[in-house]
Formats: sequence, C-alpha cells, structure tokens
Amino acid sequence: MSGPSAVTLYGKPGCCLCDEARAVVARVRAAHPFVLEEVDITCDPVLERRYRERIPVLVVDGEEAFQYRVDAEELTRRVATVAR
Repeated sequence: MSGPSAVTLYGKPGCCLCDEARAVVARVRAAHPFVLEEVDITCDPVLERRYRERIPVLVVDGEEAFQYRVDAEELTRRVATVAR
C-alpha cells in the first residue's frame, strides 16, 4: 500500500483523554502526514455503545491500534511504514 495512512479518532467532547490523544496525533501528523477523520461517538448510538468505555480509540488503516492512550512512537511506526 502506498500513500498516506487513513486514521480515525473516535472520541467525544469533554473527554480529557481524547484531548491528549488529539495532541499526540497532531504532533505525529506534522512529521508524517496522513488523512485524519475525527468522529464524535455521541452523534451515533451504535458508535457510542461500541466505544463509550474505551475512548479515545484510534483506528489506523482500518485496524484498531490504540485505546485510552496513543503512543507517539508506535503511531509514527504505523503511519511511516504505510507511506513507504
């Protein structure tokens, strides 16, 4: 696969861990550009049931990669590998 990774951040407003994850994602994205979609789980009852107890959840190229905390080094490895 070539080109930028697709990353989805599932979270909700007022979630401190989501804010922390968003900051990590922004730092990694500045060095390794990728497509980012942020999804507010409170707008979809199915997503809210699925992710409510685990947010933030970060999906990288269709695979759940992180929940609760995002590791910058691991995220960098995941998006840098795809971009090659």
